[in-house]
Amino acid sequence: MATIDIDQPSVLGDDMQHIQGALALCVLLLTGLATAQASETSLGIERADYARKLHGFWLGQSIANWTGLITEMDRVETPFYRDEDWGRVDQPNIWGAFVNHSSRIDFYLPELDRVWGSDDDTDIEYMYWQLTEASDTPVLTPVQIRQGWLKHIYSNEEAPISATEFRRENYLWVSNERAFYLMRDKGLLPPATSDPLNNPDFAMIDAQLTTESFGLMAPGRPQLALNLATLPIAVTASGEAAAIARFYVVMHAAAANLNNKEDLATQLLVIAALAAEQLPVSGYARDMYEFVLDAYTTNPDKNDWEKTRDAIYQRYQIRGEGGYRYSRPFDAGINFAASLISLFYGEGDFRRTVQIASLAGWDSDNPAATWGGLLGFILGKDGIERTFQRRFSEAYWIHRTRKAFPDHTPDLAGEDTFSQMAQRGVDVVEKVLTTED
Repeated sequence: MATIDIDQPSVLGDDMQHIQGALALCVLLLTGLATAQASETSLGIERADYARKLHGFWLGQSIANWTGLITEMDRVETPFYRDEDWGRVDQPNIWGAFVNHSSRIDFYLPELDRVWGSDDDTDIEYMYWQLTEASDTPVLTPVQIRQGWLKHIYSNEEAPISATEFRRENYLWVSNERAFYLMRDKGLLPPATSDPLNNPDFAMIDAQLTTESFGLMAPGRPQLALNLATLPIAVTASGEAAAIARFYVVMHAAAANLNNKEDLATQLLVIAALAAEQLPVSGYARDMYEFVLDAYTTNPDKNDWEKTRDAIYQRYQIRGEGGYRYSRPFDAGINFAASLISLFYGEGDFRRTVQIASLAGWDSDNPAATWGGLLGFILGKDGIERTFQRRFSEAYWIHRTRKAFPDHTPDLAGEDTFSQMAQRGVDVVEKVLTTED
């Protein structure tokens, strides 16, 4: 069988049964990424196995994305949704609008013959995988990134009319949109597109939902993953927002080492501690990480995630503590804090994690999609199917939101399938590992 090599820090192989043990191990990880990498050994994995994990990533991200969209921007202040709202009729978002694909707050699980539509949580990542596949070298240049954005992303002027909104929609918001027009109209290249002097939206959420899968291109190699992701992150994020995006990249790179047959809650705490090394010690993102982690570990009721959500609302949005100043519900900061709640309280359970992320508030589809993709990768396609006791469509419609991609399935709905995306993804991983070693 053909295999690819994954670097596996031996420290992640320990048998840890309790949260206390995990936190003790985190102290070792926090001595630095270089220390962990110094003890790496090589682990071979079959291409087919990694392809199933990548399939699970795209499927899990799509399920969670479209589930989270139901509640996106419904609740950005009190009263927030709570567990008892799951299964109830969806309420309007802050603009008074509803989504069209579901009237209830519940998992969005379309029939097997339906196609998964792209959204900004998946489509820009799809573009980056394609650009990396086509590139001679895995690390994309500023020019390649700009060319990719201008080729595959609509402007507001040329975007097709949305079938549901009845107006032109290019599916770009805040910093993504700013960066696009800086590239198109000003000829700027990253990192200038996220420079606060050019882009006042540099602290918004965009980079953390468009770049995390660079971690999957470098399994078990967090530093290599960061090398791949640095410029793509710098398209839209600077400062703390960029640090938060790096946190997610490291989480995804380290996820290749997790064993889904062992306690995932404990293992996720370990790789979160490793990823937290990317957060400036005196910054608001590190304060959020430490606050949410402490709230979770000291909470005797691990189902009462609402207590921690209400606490971050008061601490950060209302009182502005920890060096954070809330600006808008698209902020990288408040959504990072919310995402940590679903990560910790979800404890590695796909359904529970996505449920909490969808109910937590603010830009809820983004944390849901991020953790749905991560857990989908860990579980693989088969694991997600076991979770829901059913099969899923694998058809993907990238041209719902983006343009000028090859049609890999000319006789089927959409332009691609998760299986084909995963197979090409394995080729990308091999290119990254062989070229950058």
